[in-house]
Amino acid sequence: MSDSINVQKVNGLKGELTPPPDKSISHRAVFISSIAEGTSYVKNFLNARDPEATVNAFRALGVEITERKNELVIVGKGLIGLREPNDIIDCMNSGTTMRLLMGVFSGCQFFSVLTGDSSLRNRPMARVTEPLRLMGAQLMGREDGRYPPIAVRGCKLNGITYKMPIPSAQVKSSVLLAGLNADGCTTVTESAKSRDHTERMLKTFGADISVDGLSVKISGTNKLTASEITVPGDISSAAFFLAGAALVTGSEVVVKGVGLNETRTGFLDALKAMGADAAVQIDSDHRDEPQGDIRVKYTEGLKAVTLGRSDIPALIDEFPILCVLGLRAHGVTEIRGAEELRVKESDRIAAMVTELRKMGAVIEEYPDGVAMEGPQELHGATVESHGDHRIAMALSIAALIANGETTINGISSVEISYPGFFEQLRKLLV
Repeated sequence: MSDSINVQKVNGLKGELTPPPDKSISHRAVFISSIAEGTSYVKNFLNARDPEATVNAFRALGVEITERKNELVIVGKGLIGLREPNDIIDCMNSGTTMRLLMGVFSGCQFFSVLTGDSSLRNRPMARVTEPLRLMGAQLMGREDGRYPPIAVRGCKLNGITYKMPIPSAQVKSSVLLAGLNADGCTTVTESAKSRDHTERMLKTFGADISVDGLSVKISGTNKLTASEITVPGDISSAAFFLAGAALVTGSEVVVKGVGLNETRTGFLDALKAMGADAAVQIDSDHRDEPQGDIRVKYTEGLKAVTLGRSDIPALIDEFPILCVLGLRAHGVTEIRGAEELRVKESDRIAAMVTELRKMGAVIEEYPDGVAMEGPQELHGATVESHGDHRIAMALSIAALIANGETTINGISSVEISYPGFFEQLRKLLV
């Protein structure tokens, strides 16, 4: 199968789609079900490479996980029932898998080693090892635990009060999961609200957890109880088609059954601030995670926006497609306070600047973001995904409004979060 695709300018996108299940929630459902007691059912699980890394990890820890069509049946081992793995655990490209496992393993009485692909082995882990070491965890890795492989010697943990220097749902989740096996209470405070899927799900499974503004407090516990989780559609995956509808003349796209958690809807807020014709209908029947439908129509005369540090936690995955939107908006669009994006699957700031410039974009790069004045015309070019699924998908949408043909290399990376993305795109073409 070719690892590239050719995309041309189109006349419109029309139709309905259901995005793939939410990747963040799929990960967490496996984590928390595996350390609960009893049999949990995870409906609408995302069968993609990143969540599969988490499934494989827990199977290596002795957890029985059965896959049915779009559902997992997980027989949990309890907080202290995981077994020592026989081999190094390969987290592949999944930072969520590695960082959250570090939290779980810190309180387990065994030895483990975590590694991943070349991209993951160069992503920073000190932000996780530092608070876990404050709890008494024993973690070792390259450059004193800054980079994987990471070795964990589980031991007795103590609860801490930790103020996070940078908002991060992965770091927060890792510390909270470690807190389940710690003596006393653990409190994590952020400067801005990051995704709260872990807090919501832990409460569903019976954890003693409370949220007070930007602080989350969890008590050490002996038991989580199995539950049933239904994973909503992934709004970060839907964002590409919603942006395409706003950008391509004559478009109207409806996304069904998408998660509308307020810590994830920053992209919708930005889209509306740009003047896009976007409407949201929230379902009344949901338990843990709000969800509903989103309709976006083509919008002539999008307006520039300024997004800062407090906006970024709710936009961490949508930065690449926001860059494309900014090029077509009237005025100067600026996205700052996003230096965290330099250590994702790729350096997303540098990658988007480099590839959009190949398509004729005038875009300024800062250490923590970008600025661009629009509207600008793009032209077809040969561009690279940098091994990053969200870069590949964002460039595919940019190609829909570029004059000529664009070749996107490295599209296999899209399998990390959105298997079938290009097939879905073809179905929407007018």
